[in-house]
Amino acid sequence: MEFISRSPEQTRRLGMRLGALLKAGSLICLAGDLGSGKTVFVQGLAVGWGSLDAVSSPSFVLVNVYRGPYAQQFYHMDAYRLSSANEALDLDLDAMLEKGPLVIEWADRIQAALPSESLWVKMRWIDHEQRDLLFSATGDLYQEMLARIRRQVFGVR
Repeated sequence: MEFISRSPEQTRRLGMRLGALLKAGSLICLAGDLGSGKTVFVQGLAVGWGSLDAVSSPSFVLVNVYRGPYAQQFYHMDAYRLSSANEALDLDLDAMLEKGPLVIEWADRIQAALPSESLWVKMRWIDHEQRDLLFSATGDLYQEMLARIRRQVFGVR
């Protein structure tokens, strides 16, 4: 599914729609150059999921944890500074996925460490206001998630 966002607010709102579908074990993988809107999209994901915490890029701490209702946690990883998939495995991705959804910026850098089933969003800067978001899903759960978003956004199956 391809979506052209015409503003940061539209990118954030799309993230909110997807965030409402996330639960423990959900893996969202983001790829795209600097400035393509990854963190703005994650801000929407976290709000849609139910976090009241402010979302910021975890570039220097690698993983931010946001609180949700009922002591739930939302994990936001930035893999830009990781040099290998093995470094990602050292962060115990499985434990994060057991406790909450996991969203990874620069996921393409650690793809070998990730489960085969996930939802990928490849983001591309078009101009100052516009971004291109290309969604792809592997696994039944993520195919259904993508179908639900498609219905919500475009009104089609």
